[in-house]
Amino acid sequence: MKFETIATQGYTDLKKQNHAISMPIYATTAYSFDSVEHAVNLFDLKVEGDIYSRLTNPSNEMIEKRIAALEGGVGALAVSSGQSAILIAILNIAQCGDEVVTSSKIYGGTYNLFAKTFQQMGINVKFIDSDNIEDYENAITNKTKCIYAESIGNPSIKVADIENLAKLAHKHGVPLIIDNTVATPYLLRPFDFGADIVVHSTTKYLSGHGNAMGGCIVDSGKFDWRKNDKFKMLTTPDESYHGIIYTEAFKEAAYIAKSRTHLIRDLGCCMSPFNAYLTMLGLETLHVRMDRHCENAKKLVEHLAKHPHINFVTYPNYEGSKDYELAKKYLPKGASSLIGFGVDGDGIKFIEALKLFIHATNLGDVRSIITYPAGTTHRQLSDEQKIKAGITDDYMRASIGLENIDDIIEDIDNAIKISRK
Repeated sequence: MKFETIATQGYTDLKKQNHAISMPIYATTAYSFDSVEHAVNLFDLKVEGDIYSRLTNPSNEMIEKRIAALEGGVGALAVSSGQSAILIAILNIAQCGDEVVTSSKIYGGTYNLFAKTFQQMGINVKFIDSDNIEDYENAITNKTKCIYAESIGNPSIKVADIENLAKLAHKHGVPLIIDNTVATPYLLRPFDFGADIVVHSTTKYLSGHGNAMGGCIVDSGKFDWRKNDKFKMLTTPDESYHGIIYTEAFKEAAYIAKSRTHLIRDLGCCMSPFNAYLTMLGLETLHVRMDRHCENAKKLVEHLAKHPHINFVTYPNYEGSKDYELAKKYLPKGASSLIGFGVDGDGIKFIEALKLFIHATNLGDVRSIITYPAGTTHRQLSDEQKIKAGITDDYMRASIGLENIDDIIEDIDNAIKISRK
């Protein structure tokens, strides 16, 4: 099936859901066992089935299968938020004494997770300030467990050179993890360019309506965890499951199986079935929404690029962008709805003069949203860290919604006028 068909009807079994054409919400915490033997086999991971909704739930399983199919992976795990997805994706292969290599231009919340919380856990994250592959390679040591990148950076809106990052990661025997939240699998499938693991904040475009927190981890199934001694958590016995070896028991799905049976079991950050239901509704219209998001964003960028009181515009899919060639390669359908621009005026006046745009810290919503990163998402960073992340005092991040583009442009223009009075 093609993308649009999978998004709309993928893995639907009407007989299993009592012929309901919309996915049911399985509002249950636990499940009955057929017998004591059945329970024992479930807890020993010898058979598939539901035990407790912290681990699996039929509603969650449906969106896991659909997102995995859209990304082209062997399996997925739905979790409580995008931040949880990143946390589990790293902790599944890294522990105290290990290292991660990433860009300094990543989302502020992820930066804090990497720079503060992981540091407290003994995991050292090396932040690369440039886009040069050589700088990434120089940061890799025998302690490195992965390279992490955002397909489209938030809020830097930088396009990652996924293919070359993947080649570098594989050269050193580690996986490439890509946050594909802003691009979505409709615009870009990182696995097609060599990435190994994909994470999403489903809160954003996948659900699309600003009403459901969630995250997802997708496993490509292509990385060979056994080819070196770096990933013993996957290749040696797990005593908490009677000595199971994930790479032997689950083959190419070892990574996603461990993330569920080990980390979700212990950390408990599972997605609620109700949020899975709302996310499924979003997935069904993802392809339609992303086309309009991209169309509106590009038209606004073309307008702002000519505006006399806009200092700069950041968006990959127009010829003035530094990442234009990368966008042509990785994002031929469009570069999503996230744009950045600098206002030549009073930033606070500009934000407060907007009538259509909502001042919030979300993105990927059907509604247009404006964010002032220096005062919100990146407020906890030092001035030096903000500069490295590309966050200036005049920088505005806008997530362009599905409203009429003429109304969007008029709202921006009016706010610019007011900001200069």
